[in-house]
Amino acid sequence: MNEQAAMPKYKCHKEVHAIKIAGAEVNKDGSVTIAPHDEWFAVFTTEASYGERFKGNDSDPGYYVIYEGGYKSWSPSKEFESGYTPIPT
Repeated sequence: MNEQAAMPKYKCHKEVHAIKIAGAEVNKDGSVTIAPHDEWFAVFTTEASYGERFKGNDSDPGYYVIYEGGYKSWSPSKEFESGYTPIPT
């Protein structure tokens, strides 16, 4: 049986903070140094635990996402862009 077919469906309605990643390097301590796609945002290094969640690669570095409550995650570009729209400031 396909477990996905048996699971309930959900639609996202969250607001998140996110930045598209241009490049990233996983450090020995498990942190990730992220170079954002937007040049106005400085390169930064995450906490060590983020390296476990980061699944980016050369073909899709993805997005660095911060959810309400402070949880930091990684999202593939295609999935993020199909589920979220920028909020004008």
